[in-house]
Amino acid sequence: MTSPNPFAIDADTLSGMKPIRQVVLCLGSSLGDRQANLSGAIKALEDTPDLRVVDISSVYETSPVGGSEGDPDFLNVVVIADTTMQSRTLLERGIAIEDAFGRTREERNAPRTLDVDLIVVGNEELDSEDLTIPHPRAHERAFVLVPWLEIEPAGTIPGHGAIGDLLADLDTSGVVRRDDLELEH
Repeated sequence: MTSPNPFAIDADTLSGMKPIRQVVLCLGSSLGDRQANLSGAIKALEDTPDLRVVDISSVYETSPVGGSEGDPDFLNVVVIADTTMQSRTLLERGIAIEDAFGRTREERNAPRTLDVDLIVVGNEELDSEDLTIPHPRAHERAFVLVPWLEIEPAGTIPGHGAIGDLLADLDTSGVVRRDDLELEH
């Protein structure tokens, strides 16, 4: 019987390695070709270095939140990915993807071609001027929690709890699964 090599390198303990964390993103589109916008955003995420898409929810059609009466409905999906990227870099990537799809930011909660919301990054809790992790209203939004629950029933939002428990207190009537829509990616 040979003894373990005392000089073997354990790659997980090498200094300088970045931790792999799970990230949850919610993508939404209410203007233009909503389905194509979501498909393109997922392709852009899949093409992002240091980010690996793990799962994608079904497409859900949802009533707009906080906009004006008569605003168009959104198509939403939740994406779970593994990443070594920092939260700020993820935010910048999300904004770049939104910009590539013609997103404008004149008015808060206005209809938009694409919205890429960073919901959770591992267990990180961050509150800065331009970035709050977890997303400050995700625990109140059925359009985030319903698709997330579909692909990760044990998901949690740090500081808020299990998404299934959070969802039990929300009105989900404006969140409709669209089994007739599939996203290309």
